[in-house]
Amino acid sequence: MSPYAPLSTDGGAPGPEPGPADSAAEAGGAAGARAGNGPSGLRLAVVLACALAVVQLVVVIAFAWPNARSGPHDVPVVLAGPGKAVAAVEDHMARVKPGAFDTSTVGDEQAAREAIEDRDAYAAIVADPAGPKVLVSSAASAAVAAAFTQIAGEIEEQSGRPVAVEDVRAAPGKDPRGAGFASSLLPLVLTGLIGGVLITLKVTGLRNRLAAAATFAVAAGLCTTAVVHGWIGALDGNYLAEASAVGLVVFTITVTVAGLGTALGHQGIGLALVTILLLGNPLSGVSTAPEMLPEPWGTLGQLLPPGAGASLLRSTSFFDGAGSGGPLAVLLAWAALGLTLLAVAGARAGRAKHLTAAA
Repeated sequence: MSPYAPLSTDGGAPGPEPGPADSAAEAGGAAGARAGNGPSGLRLAVVLACALAVVQLVVVIAFAWPNARSGPHDVPVVLAGPGKAVAAVEDHMARVKPGAFDTSTVGDEQAAREAIEDRDAYAAIVADPAGPKVLVSSAASAAVAAAFTQIAGEIEEQSGRPVAVEDVRAAPGKDPRGAGFASSLLPLVLTGLIGGVLITLKVTGLRNRLAAAATFAVAAGLCTTAVVHGWIGALDGNYLAEASAVGLVVFTITVTVAGLGTALGHQGIGLALVTILLLGNPLSGVSTAPEMLPEPWGTLGQLLPPGAGASLLRSTSFFDGAGSGGPLAVLLAWAALGLTLLAVAGARAGRAKHLTAAA
């Protein structure tokens, strides 16, 4: 053995001198390194840079454009009162704000209140002979409530009669504009994404991944709701119902990311990131209302976990569950997708392991 033979990498006995095959491998590695700086490597760098620019453009559009075009778009409202008075109000709203409101007529003020409390409408105008009245709900949307307060001022100015404004379902006193409620959504989305990525990379086995996702969702639901409800005061409903809604949102996002990551690898994680965070979060309408976003973005946002989660939590906390059916169905559909992908990937891995053992 040559006295100049190199040491092995594990600190053991010296290894043999490099032979012709080793020299060829080193030469190939050097050639590969040079190729990375050649035309093909340059093309890859340019393609990657262009792809990143496209992604950045999509993100900018998703975040900036809906906010720049924010305003009422077919916001459901109800009108109550005598036929002629209701027709006059409806005609005025159509002329002043065309396409802003989707109006329907109910029999009286009590029916208008019920429509708001059942989440069939955001606001109501009651054309009462004793004096017009505007009913709003800042818990449903502080932005829509503010818009209708302005409409009440316009009606008062035109009619010369005072217009009463009543907040049928007000936002919590500690969070009157809903800022705390809106700000609580992004942390749920981010931690759900992080949880899904960590489960994909660090936890093996279908049962273990499901146990991790479920435990995380239960803990997040109980702890997060305790802070947002008890300390921040952005929620004021039933604590356990709110915790269940928060836990479902976290579980849905976590298993969706884990399912896509397990089935598709890094591409699946990237797809989940783009869909849930970069699109779902700005299109959720949580800070205003889905109907305040230009179409079809408001509708699309409600079909993604952040938008559906925000609507479910709002209905659960402020309206005793009214209007929660649609958001609940969307979240369960996404959770079912994630669980299915996890199950399929687990079965595929099991078959591969069996074949390897048999060979």
